[in-house]
Amino acid sequence: MKAFMTNGTVNFLEKLEDKHSAIDFFLMTSNSGALAYYESEGKSVFSAGRNYEIVIQSGNIQKDGYVVMNNIPVTEDGRAPFEDRFKQRENEMDMMPGFQAFRLLRPLKGNTYVVFTQWASIQDFENWKNSEHFKKAHKGQATKPPAYAADRPFLTEYHMLKKEE
Repeated sequence: MKAFMTNGTVNFLEKLEDKHSAIDFFLMTSNSGALAYYESEGKSVFSAGRNYEIVIQSGNIQKDGYVVMNNIPVTEDGRAPFEDRFKQRENEMDMMPGFQAFRLLRPLKGNTYVVFTQWASIQDFENWKNSEHFKKAHKGQATKPPAYAADRPFLTEYHMLKKEE
């Protein structure tokens, strides 16, 4: 399964959604703009966008919620250990109140993986970040970057776009 995303204005992304009504798009907004995301076995309908292979998935993406994407540049040699680290992870995040979905997305071009999580609310995400499970999962990462890191990771955060009724 693949994941596809592109950025644009809300108006532009809503027109894409209207044009491709058979696709279940997830539209999101942030302070820096809007994003359309969808998953499919087929090819991307976006003329400009980012394409990923879904390596790991749990939960179901919802039309309402809060999305955090941890964008992590990974060296070519670091891909396998990076993915293995996530494959070995305990699914404690999945048991947290407010958890909705998790995806580990491998880039089809470039080197930046996306760790996609969706929560019912910002507070649910903050509760995860402050949990013992989070501290255990991220133990030792604050002191030095892992060997697989090609550059500094960065977060992008979105709220699912609520449709006007």
